[in-house]
Amino acid sequence: MTKLKMGMVGGGTGSFIGDVHRKAASIDGMVDLVCGAFSSGKEKSLASGKELGIPNERVYGSFEEMILEEAKLSEEERMDFVSIVTPNHMHFPPAKMALEQGFHVICDKPLSLTLEEAVELEKVVASTGKIFALTHNYTGYPMVKQAKAMIAKGDLGTIRKINAHYLQGWLSTSVEKTGQKQAAWRVDPKRSGIGGALGDIGTHAENLIEYITDIKIEALAADLTAFGEGRSLDDDGNILVRFENGAKGIISFSQIATGEENNLGVKIYGTKGSVEWYQENPNQLIVKWLDQPKQIYTPGGNGTYPESSDYVRIPAGHPEGYLEGFATIYRSFAKEVLAFKNGNSISDQLDFPTVADGVRGMKFIYAAVESSSNNAAWVTL
Repeated sequence: MTKLKMGMVGGGTGSFIGDVHRKAASIDGMVDLVCGAFSSGKEKSLASGKELGIPNERVYGSFEEMILEEAKLSEEERMDFVSIVTPNHMHFPPAKMALEQGFHVICDKPLSLTLEEAVELEKVVASTGKIFALTHNYTGYPMVKQAKAMIAKGDLGTIRKINAHYLQGWLSTSVEKTGQKQAAWRVDPKRSGIGGALGDIGTHAENLIEYITDIKIEALAADLTAFGEGRSLDDDGNILVRFENGAKGIISFSQIATGEENNLGVKIYGTKGSVEWYQENPNQLIVKWLDQPKQIYTPGGNGTYPESSDYVRIPAGHPEGYLEGFATIYRSFAKEVLAFKNGNSISDQLDFPTVADGVRGMKFIYAAVESSSNNAAWVTL
């Protein structure tokens, strides 16, 4: 199999998420990192490139330089797609430029700094015809896909109630004042956007709900709070949600939930049964029935659907998790890019978050901020 060639924007020395993306992209043997603009300056970028074994001539001092220079290379040599692993304010500029120069794009979430950028980027994806993926990585877990398949097949009946939470405690103290890079940009509106924890993890909960159920959020009432001293962006939030099919739900998220690590969970209740999934125990899907005993599904276990088992990489009983979730998105994205290179049209059933999902996420952020600023008034997305 011909491997795809990846270029990376951001993700230099000391980056957390860049390293995650590189590892995930390599898991299925479909992608090689061949170039990058790893930092905002050439010297730092070269240092990162050296650590990663990238030749100096394929290490660039800016994303503009990388995209333009790579576009000059032959199709056999140049990158096939760009992976964007920067803070939020630097998602839109390289994504737009890469698409317009003929490259596919995979980007960390949320989609952009502003809703206006998100809407424009959606138009650029449509006009260029390129493939765009957004790394809401939790959609890549086999048990999440099992829950999605069960709901799509009607196993749970009509969905009536949906609750999700995403609780972390790493911002319980003012770590952004200690020079912690990950905290510093997340609490800065100029780099993070109008949502703090809302944009960082609240959008994961929103996306996970809509991915699993294929039911869109219609309206919400949000109460956002900045508990951290001197913070202008929220670090905690609670949202009442109304769905387009009449279902109701709650989304709760926090980064000041002391002692919590990465407590993401979702419960979905239908007229025939319900499902529960928790990220910290990702290999179990709990299913409760109206008239049958409780069941626990595991990856590749009895009763799992192909939509789930097709994404299991290792024997049953061996844990798969965070990196594999990212890897599943990269694998699904890579399959579409390879098909595109071979002259096939883009599938109308992409099994990864797209630019449209990113726009939904930005509308969710803006609606929640608007609602909270008006004493939790109901706002339609």
